[in-house]
Amino acid sequence: MGDFAQFDTRRYRTVGIAAGYDGWSATYEDSVLDAMDIALLDGLTLPRKALDRVADLGCGTGRTATWLRGRGAAHIDGVDLSPGMLALAERRGAHDSLTEGDVRRTGLPGASYGLVAASLIDEHLPDLTPLYAEARRLARPGGLFVLASYHPHFAMLTGMPTHYTDASGENVAIATHVHLVSDHVRAAAAAGWTLAEMREGLVDDTWVAAKPRWERYRGHPVSAAYTWR
Repeated sequence: MGDFAQFDTRRYRTVGIAAGYDGWSATYEDSVLDAMDIALLDGLTLPRKALDRVADLGCGTGRTATWLRGRGAAHIDGVDLSPGMLALAERRGAHDSLTEGDVRRTGLPGASYGLVAASLIDEHLPDLTPLYAEARRLARPGGLFVLASYHPHFAMLTGMPTHYTDASGENVAIATHVHLVSDHVRAAAAAGWTLAEMREGLVDDTWVAAKPRWERYRGHPVSAAYTWR
């Protein structure tokens, strides 16, 4: 699996996952565009029968869960490492249960979910294998794993780790690892998943309107969404 530790040219101060997302929680909703993940997820084909019970891994503030409810999800269990993000998710009220925990060892019941979902979390894991294995453990026979991801091309093109601006105005990075698409394919295959669908999001007018300096990246892939069966 590729780590590409030298991709990061920003050299921001780097913190761990829980501390980073606790620090970002207050401004997260205002700084992550739906174009990064929700727009791609919305283009995936999700059968109604898969939405009766969903595991939302790295559930954050509940953005993905809100989208899932809009698609008809009946029951959603969320897991996240960050107490700050979980507090916002609880306030949002889109989950049936929320658990503070690791997405690689959730403690949720196995073979219980028609859909396992994860959005913008895999870049914080040094190895993808445990994530795909846990998703496989959670999914019932015939279940799906839907993953939205920061695109490796964009990470290496820009040298930009996942980061936020704290209350003092400092840019703070959250530990970020670059995983190639082939890394996803290998980890998924090892866990017994087969790719059913994939979409890539490009830097377009929506992105440039929000981030004018990204004009030079127009047409480059910034994120991806996968459906594994």
